[in-house]
Amino acid sequence: MARRPIHSLPATRPGDRLFNDAAGRLWCAKRAPAVKTTDALVFTCLSDARQKSRALAATGDLELSEAREELLRALLVRAPRLGRLI
Repeated sequence: MARRPIHSLPATRPGDRLFNDAAGRLWCAKRAPAVKTTDALVFTCLSDARQKSRALAATGDLELSEAREELLRALLVRAPRLGRLI
């Protein structure tokens, strides 16, 4: 699978982390702050729009900028896919 050149990547915010999953897809991990509950880690696939976004509760003081790709891949696998709320 061909990877996107760096100049065609979608814009990300400071603190967002880009990484590749085991299949080579490009994902963005970001921490979504919450007011009254635990923050969430939200994963969005940038290279394949057919992949649903995923999220799970942020653990402690995880710094995405310092997280190893292996950890991000493991969290991505554990994170449930986001669906519509009815």
